[in-house]
Amino acid sequence: MITQAATLIATATSTDDEFHPPSIADFFPPAIFFEGTAFEITRINLAQFLATAVLVILFLVGTRRLKLVPGRFQSVVEMALDFVRVNIAEDLLGKKDGQRFLPILTTMFFMILFMNLTGIIPGINIAGTSVIAVPLLLAVIAYVTFIYAGIRKSPGNFFKNSLMPSGVPWPLYIIIIPLEFLSTFIIRPVTLTLRLLMNMIVGHLMLVLFFSATQYFVFTLGGLWTVLGAGTLAFGFVFTLFELLVAFLQAYVFTILTAVYIQLAVAEEH
Repeated sequence: MITQAATLIATATSTDDEFHPPSIADFFPPAIFFEGTAFEITRINLAQFLATAVLVILFLVGTRRLKLVPGRFQSVVEMALDFVRVNIAEDLLGKKDGQRFLPILTTMFFMILFMNLTGIIPGINIAGTSVIAVPLLLAVIAYVTFIYAGIRKSPGNFFKNSLMPSGVPWPLYIIIIPLEFLSTFIIRPVTLTLRLLMNMIVGHLMLVLFFSATQYFVFTLGGLWTVLGAGTLAFGFVFTLFELLVAFLQAYVFTILTAVYIQLAVAEEH
């Protein structure tokens, strides 16, 4: 039965009107508007625009007429903002530095979260962060902020202390300086970018696999294959809930790592 299923799926994937397996090509969709120009817009760009518009509208409405005794919607918005302020900015950077870097940390968290969530919205089904441009841009911003914070704190010693930790015998600096440079100034932005990007890509491919298989088993094969289609549908639903958690966790991890890097830059030894 398994061999027969594999044969049937392989046959179906060779046609244009039946089952389509997940593909990296999903992340290079054709242009919808302005094809061939510098302003070319694809389905992923529309997902990014939608996430940005919804985010802006929610916060405009939620903070437009603030009341001393907040209503439900204002309370939800305030709780969301307090989550970033208290659990990320102030916990890691303290009150003073937390307030200084709160705007950029808040923007990062909610931008990543809302763009991640487009990956599980029916009809969109792809995260705005699943193309490298967005994670890379955010990683560059985190990188620049981290360096700015360090130079602002200790203009003359930031790079020295970053590359030459105290208490190390001088001969070992021949090895340590290249390693510290690679770790601090190269690997950090690369890992920030790839962690977010890869999680969103894999999540999309898994969802496409489950739901495409469901469609194939139920509507193309039919019969007893419908039972297997029900199983893939159940897995797809569970994985959708998991992706909801991943969307939040990736926003949280990216933001908290940015805060950690800033905290290391403004530490007293710098």
